[in-house]
Amino acid sequence: MNPGWYSLCEENYEHGSINEGVTMIRYLLAILISLSAFTTPAQAWWNKDWQYRKAVTVDTSPSGINVSGAIGRTVVLVKLTSGNFTFTEALQNGADIKFVDSDDKTPLAAHIEKFDAATGIAYVWVSLATLNGGEKKQIWLYFGNATAGASDDAKGTFDADYLAVYHFADNPGQPTADKTANGNNALNGPPGVDDAGIIGRAARFPGQGAIQIAPSPSLAMPAGAPFTFSAWVKPAALTGEAAVFARGPLVIGLSNGVPFVALGAAKTQVAAPVKQAEWTHLAVVADGKTLKIYVNGIEAGAATVALPALDGPISIGGAEGRPFSGDLDEVRLSKSARPAAMLLAMVSSEGPSGKLVTVSDSAEKQAGGGSGVIGFIVSKLEPLDQGVVTICLLLLAAAIGVMIWKTRYLNACERGNKVFLKRFTAMHDDLVPASEIAGISPQEVSFITKSPLGRLYETGIEELNVRRRKFGDRALSSEAVDALRAAVDGVAVEENQKFDKFMVLLTIAISGGPFIGLLGTVIGVMSTFGGVAMAGDVNVNAIAPGIAAALLATIAGLAAAIPSLFGYNYLNSRITKISDDIRVFTDRLITRLAEMQAEAAHTPPPLGIAAE
Repeated sequence: MNPGWYSLCEENYEHGSINEGVTMIRYLLAILISLSAFTTPAQAWWNKDWQYRKAVTVDTSPSGINVSGAIGRTVVLVKLTSGNFTFTEALQNGADIKFVDSDDKTPLAAHIEKFDAATGIAYVWVSLATLNGGEKKQIWLYFGNATAGASDDAKGTFDADYLAVYHFADNPGQPTADKTANGNNALNGPPGVDDAGIIGRAARFPGQGAIQIAPSPSLAMPAGAPFTFSAWVKPAALTGEAAVFARGPLVIGLSNGVPFVALGAAKTQVAAPVKQAEWTHLAVVADGKTLKIYVNGIEAGAATVALPALDGPISIGGAEGRPFSGDLDEVRLSKSARPAAMLLAMVSSEGPSGKLVTVSDSAEKQAGGGSGVIGFIVSKLEPLDQGVVTICLLLLAAAIGVMIWKTRYLNACERGNKVFLKRFTAMHDDLVPASEIAGISPQEVSFITKSPLGRLYETGIEELNVRRRKFGDRALSSEAVDALRAAVDGVAVEENQKFDKFMVLLTIAISGGPFIGLLGTVIGVMSTFGGVAMAGDVNVNAIAPGIAAALLATIAGLAAAIPSLFGYNYLNSRITKISDDIRVFTDRLITRLAEMQAEAAHTPPPLGIAAE
C-alpha cells in the first residue's frame, strides 16, 4: 500500500485532529469578535430605508455652553445650512428628516419650522428626553428616504408643562398658532411679519396692535403657581414703557429699554437696558416665592413675591398704555419654573452663538443600501443581550469544533480498522506482532497500530508473548485467558473514553443554549418595557426594535442547540458502531489467541528433535 497514503491518514488521528479542532475554534472566535465590532453603536443603523445620517452633538460641557446641573427634558433648535447639510439628498419639504437618540434606537419627537432647499436653510425643533450639564450628548440626524411621509410632531416636541408656544411662522394675516397640545391659538395674528427673524419668520409690531389670546382651562393659574415666560425681543425703540406680555396685573416688558416685571403697582427691573434693533432673550421665572428676570440666559434681577391667580386674556406685543414697537419671536409660556440651565441652553441653541448644537460636516452613507432586517435587529441589541448572543455563538463555535474534530477522528478510526482487519483476516491463526507481518511496511505498521482495533490487537499479542516467555507453549489456563481479556478490555475502555471526549460540549449546547437564549429574551423584553415606562412614550418605533433584538437571543440559543443536536446524534451513532466493532473484535481476538496457544501446546516437535 502507498506509504504516503498512510502518512496522510495518520494526520487524522488524535493529536493532529485536536490541533485542527482548536484551530477551527480559534478561527470561529475570531469571526465572532469581528462580527461583534459591527454591532456597536458606531456601526448601527436605525432604519435601512434612510440612506444617510449625520451626528448632531449637544454640548453642555466646558467646550460647549459650560453649564452644570440637570436640565431635564428640553427642546433644542437644530439649524441646517448648505454648509452642514446636503439639501439635494433630502426631500424638498424635509419630510424624510428623522432624529434618533444617542442609542440609535429611539426616535425623537421633532418638527420643522422652516425648510427651504432653494436657499439652503432649515430650522428643526428636536425634543431631548433628558439633558444634563457638563456632558456631550450625540444624537443622529437621518435623511435620504424618497418614500418617507410627513412626520412632524409639534405637539410631542414640547413637554406637558408648556402652556403655549408661538413660533410666529404663520403666513401674514393668519392667527398665530400654538404648537403645543393645548391648542391655545391666538385670536389674531401680529400686525406684520419679519421673514428675517432670529429663527425664521418673526412677529413685527409697529407700536400698535397686539396679539390676543383668550382664556382657557389650560392657561388658568392659581395663586402662587410656578410660571415661566420666555421670548426673543428686538426693540425698534428704547423710549417709553412697552409691554411684551400682559395678563391682568402681570406685565413683562421694557422701560426705556430696561427689562422689567410689574405686578400692579409693584415693579422690579434689571440694571441695564437691552440694545436697540438687536435680538435679546428675555425670560421671567416665578417659583411661588421669588420672581427672577433673565437676560440672555443670565439672572439679572429678582424680587421676593408670588404671582396672584391669573385667569384672564393674554396680550402679547403690547398692552393698553404700553405699546410695543419691534419684533418678537419664540414666545413660550410654562406652568413650571424652568431651571436656569435650561434657559441658558435655549439662548445658546437658538441664538447666533450656536455653541450648544453642532451638526457634523460629513454624512455617513448606509453601506450597500442597508444590511436588511436582521442587520437592523442586530444593531439594536442591548449590551446584556449582546453578551447572551455571544455566549450562544461561543457554544455553537465549540460544538462545531467538536463535530469537525470528531468526524475526522472517526473517519480515521474506520479507515484504520478497515486496513487492519484485512491484515488480521489474512493471518488466520498465525497471529504475530504487526511489525512481523510478512510484506508490511513501517508506515503501514505505524498506521494500523494507531487504529482502535490495532491497539487492541497489539495489547493482546504483547500479553500472550509475555506468558510465552514465562511459561513457553503451555496452554492458557482460564485465569490466564481472563487476565488476557482484562488487559484488552482496559484498552477498549480507553478507546471508548477517547470517543466520548468533549461530547459533553454538544450536550451542553443542546440543553443549555435554548435556556440561555430564553433568559436573554426575557431580560431584553423586560428592559425594553421598563425603558418605555421610564420615558413615558409608548409607540411602536420605541418598542418593536427592542423586542425584536431580545428575540434574537432565543434564536442564538436555538442556533447553538439545533446543529449540536443533529451532530450529537450523528456522531453518537458512529461511535456506537465502532464500539460494537471493538466489543466483537475483543471476543474474536481472545478466542483466537487462546486457540493458537492451545494448538502450540499439542504440536509435536519437529523431526530429529527429541521430546523432553
